[in-house]
Amino acid sequence: MNPKTSTRADAVLAGLDQLRSDLETLYTDIHAHPELSMQESRTANIAAERLRAAGYEVTTGVGHTGVVGVLRNGDGPTVMLRADMDALPVKEATGLPYASKATSTDRDGNTVPVAHACGHDMHVTWLVGAATLLAQHRDAWHGTLMAVFQPAEETAEGARAMIDDGMVDRFPRPEVVLGQHVMTMPAGTLGMRAGIVTSAGDSRRLRLFGRGAHGSMPQASIDPVVMAAATVMRLQTIVSREVAAADAAVITIGALQAGTKANVIPDEAVIELNVRTYDEDVRKRVLAAIERIARAESEASGATRPPEITTLDSYDPVKNDPEATQRIADAFRQHFSDDRVAESGPTTASEDFGAFGTAWKSPSVFWFVGGTDAGAYAKARANGRLDELPTNHNPSFAPVIHPTLETGVEALVVAALEWLAA
Repeated sequence: MNPKTSTRADAVLAGLDQLRSDLETLYTDIHAHPELSMQESRTANIAAERLRAAGYEVTTGVGHTGVVGVLRNGDGPTVMLRADMDALPVKEATGLPYASKATSTDRDGNTVPVAHACGHDMHVTWLVGAATLLAQHRDAWHGTLMAVFQPAEETAEGARAMIDDGMVDRFPRPEVVLGQHVMTMPAGTLGMRAGIVTSAGDSRRLRLFGRGAHGSMPQASIDPVVMAAATVMRLQTIVSREVAAADAAVITIGALQAGTKANVIPDEAVIELNVRTYDEDVRKRVLAAIERIARAESEASGATRPPEITTLDSYDPVKNDPEATQRIADAFRQHFSDDRVAESGPTTASEDFGAFGTAWKSPSVFWFVGGTDAGAYAKARANGRLDELPTNHNPSFAPVIHPTLETGVEALVVAALEWLAA
C-alpha cells in the first residue's frame, strides 16, 4: 500500500465513527425486511436513496431491480464496487430481536419464509457505508466510483441480467471490479487469494416418470420412488469412483419429492441436486455422468419415458486477477495488520460476481470478511467443532454486527483507494 494511499484511507475512514450508528440501523432494517431474488424492490429503493443523498448519478431498474450509482470526481481510473441484495427462502432461527418474520411468494406461486441467511444485508450496508464515506471525502481521491447493487445472486441470474440490460455500454468501463462476502471466519478478519476463489456451481432437476398404482399392487406399477432411490445412491458413486482423488467435486441431493399418501404409488418423482467443481473438465465429466445415470436408472426400471433434465442455475468459478489481488492484499495488511489478513483456500461456495469482470474484460478481485464472533470461533476451533458453527444458508446464520460492519466498510474503502488517484 502506497503511504499516500494509507493517509488518504485514514482521512476517509475518520468519518466512520459518526456513520456507525446509522449503518447499524440500516443493517437491522434490511435484515428484518429480506426480499427474494428479483423481488428486491424495497432494498433497491433504499440503496438508490442513499446514493442520491451522497451525490451519485443513480440508475435504477438495471437487470430488473439492480441499482448503479456513478460518482465522477475528476480525471482518474474508474473503480466498481459491488454488493448483492437478495435473500433466501429460509425460515430464520437466530432469535435476534431484528430477526425476519417475512414471507413471500416464490416464482412457483408458493408462500415461503424469507431470511437474509447468506449475509447480503451486510453486503448492502458495507457498500452504502463505503460509498457515503468516499463521497464525503472527494478531496482524498480523483476518478470515477461506480457502486453496483446487484439482484438475484442466489439464483445465478442477477449479474447476467444487469449485463444483458446493456450495463457494459451504459456505464464507464472499470479499471478494476471489487467485491466481498461475509463468511464463517472470525469477525474482523479478511481472507483472500489469487486465482480461483469460488467454485463452479450447477443445479439440476431430474424428473423421473413411472406408473402409479395402489400400494397393495406394486406389480401394476413402475415405482418412481424406487427409481429415484436407486438414482440417488448411484449418483453418490460419481465423486468416489469417477473423479480423481487429486481433483475436487461435491454432489448434493437437496430435494427428493414423490407421492402424497402411504398406500399410493405415484406416477413420478423429482430429484434436485447441486454440483460444485473447480476444474472445467471435471465439471463436464460430472454433469455428463449425472445425465447418464439418470437415463440408465430410468431405463433399468422400465420408466414410461426418459427423464426430464432441467438446468436450475449455473455459476462459473470466480477467478481473482493475481496482480490486482496482491496489490489489495498488501494494502489490507498495512491497514489492518498481518494477523487480520490471511490467504484463504478456494471455497466450494459459488458466486456470479465474476461475470462483471468478464463482461468488461477488467481485472476483478473478490475476498471474504469474517462475521463469526471471534470468541465463539476460537472456542469451536479449540474443541474441534468448527463445522457446528452456523454457515451461510443455515437458518441460524447471522454475522455479529461489530466489528463485521466496520471491517467490511474499511476494506472497500482501502481497496478502492488503491486505484482511485490521489
